[in-house]
This record gives sequence, C-alpha cells and structure tokens, in this order.
Amino acid sequence: MFKTFRVGIGFGLTSAIITTLGVIVGLGFGLDSKLVIISAILTIAIADSLSDALGVHIAKEAEGNFTHREVWRVTIFTFIFKFIFSLTFLPFIIFLSLPLAIYLSVVWGLLMLSIFSYKLAKFNQERPGKIIFEHLMIAFLVLVLTYLIGIFINNLVQ
Repeated sequence: MFKTFRVGIGFGLTSAIITTLGVIVGLGFGLDSKLVIISAILTIAIADSLSDALGVHIAKEAEGNFTHREVWRVTIFTFIFKFIFSLTFLPFIIFLSLPLAIYLSVVWGLLMLSIFSYKLAKFNQERPGKIIFEHLMIAFLVLVLTYLIGIFINNLVQ
C-alpha cells in the first residue's frame, strides 16, 4: 500500500502544482480575470485529475509490475492528491488581489514541491539539494513559459 500511496502522491501533487501554477501564471498575466482562473482551477481539479489518474492507471498496467489492486490504488491516490492539491490554490485567488494571489500561489506551490522533493530524496537516500534543484528548475521553466504566453496573449487582446 505504501508504494501505491507514494506513486499517487508523487504524481498527483507534482502534476497539481505544475499544472495549476502554469494556469494561474499564464491566465493571471494574460487575461487578468479571477473568474477565469477559478474556473480553470476547478477544471484542473476535476477533469485533469481524472485524466491524470487514467493515464497513471494505463501506464502502471503497461509496466506490468503492479497487481490489479495496486493499479487501482495508484489510480485513486493520484486522483485524490491531484484534486486536493490543485484546490489548495483557490483561497489565494478568491480572497486576495490577483497580483498578490499569483505571487503567493507561486511561493505556496514551490514550497510544497520543495518539501515533497526533500522527503522523496531522503526516502531514496539521495542528496536532497540535487533533487530539489532538479524539480524546481522544471517548475521555473513552466512558470517562465506560461508567463511569456500570458504576456503574449495580453498583447494580442489589447
């Protein structure tokens, strides 16, 4: 059960953070609309969580080293963690000004990713700094690219 939990939280948390931050940054700087961002986060929580869970389900079946029960546990854990962690960004968007909400969402997401990366590195007996750096660099790449897309869209709209 611990293996399936670890896979589910690893995939669900990471995907929730990267996808939701990408949407918040891209739409926040592109359209400047809280309602659009809230709708996008809710869509991620439902549709993308189910999509990722199915993708993990099929990938684990294809690997062939998980039992039928383990495949379903990974599927359910992936959905639950992606759903929950994507929703953790909603209070920032709902209750704060959009610029502040964007910045605090980035801090929150990178903090969650760093903590999980640290725990994962310790579990795998690897150097935490190296693992955290790798994971944060990918997150920064997503943030930069979605920021640039948001600015591009904003320039098109105006």
